[in-house]
Amino acid sequence: MSKAYILTTVEITDAEAFAAYRAAIAGLNDRIGGDMLVRGRTVDVLAGDAAAGDVVILIAFPDADAARAYIASPEYQAAQPLRDAAGRFTIRLVA
Repeated sequence: MSKAYILTTVEITDAEAFAAYRAAIAGLNDRIGGDMLVRGRTVDVLAGDAAAGDVVILIAFPDADAARAYIASPEYQAAQPLRDAAGRFTIRLVA
């Protein structure tokens, strides 16, 4: 099996809701076997249509099933209303 990655981009529209969302899922990727590789703000857009300031998150998982388990977990699903209130999220599974 090959590694899989969840790549998320976020346009934050409510910083308080985003902070609550982050608190709600804190440690979840560790418990499911994820490895946080990148979490930061876009400094500059070198090509394409995206906004500087968007948050980019990249988490590595042992395989695609583990990545899907992260998104499907009850803890992550419970945080979905906070996520939806925080901004516009694009979540990709890359394998």
